[in-house]
Amino acid sequence: MIEPTEILSEYWNRRVTDWKITNREPGTEAYFREIESYRFEKLDYLPRRVDYAGYAGRRVLDVGCGLGTDTSRFAAGGAIVTGIDVAERAIEMAERNFAQRGLTGSFEVMNGEAMSYADQSFDVIYCHTVLQFTANPEQLVSECIRVLKPGGTLILMGINKYSWLYAMHLLLRIKIDYLDSPYYHLHSKKQLHELVSTLSDVVIHQERYPVATKVHGGAKAALFNAFFVPLYRLVPLSFKRSCCHHLLVVARKGNGLDAT
Repeated sequence: MIEPTEILSEYWNRRVTDWKITNREPGTEAYFREIESYRFEKLDYLPRRVDYAGYAGRRVLDVGCGLGTDTSRFAAGGAIVTGIDVAERAIEMAERNFAQRGLTGSFEVMNGEAMSYADQSFDVIYCHTVLQFTANPEQLVSECIRVLKPGGTLILMGINKYSWLYAMHLLLRIKIDYLDSPYYHLHSKKQLHELVSTLSDVVIHQERYPVATKVHGGAKAALFNAFFVPLYRLVPLSFKRSCCHHLLVVARKGNGLDAT
């Protein structure tokens, strides 16, 4: 029987460099820059919600680091970063990304559901675009909390069960990247709260609303860009917030001195 880690590793080793936004050679400086620009344009909420430069001197673990795109922002801000991923190809690319940027970081092939780190090893655990793809989300979150220091911060993203994008996929067959992955989980706000129920100061930001696609073509994409995106922007945030695509959890691990 093939283990989930092997299944995930095989899939992401094939797909981790598969970015439609660029035709640059994977591993080149231009390749990494184009992907970073696209990612933070599409996910424009990230710089608003995550203070990448605010953890100088702190130990940051990026669980499911991929190409090291987000990891590099923590490192550029002075954090002591470690990135892990189930795909050997991802770790190879992340190391090359850091080398080209002149950044320092440590990278290991590892499944976030079974980390080899000691309890309370990191000040910050960052896990973005990973929870939906892991075999056992509950185990992943449990491991993240285990290796987080008391007083430390968990930053975790999940896909909203009531997402506008997932609804469009079901109704109109709109493409969602990596929906063919071995595992794909959706969560409600309540379910995410339950996953981090042992943590304090839990805030769940409802983010990612429609932006014009740059990677899909055809009639559906043209209609999406010309009509759906502009119309959606006219809807008041109070009405559309519950249909966001991303749920970004920011929470703190109690230090044992918190009031009960």
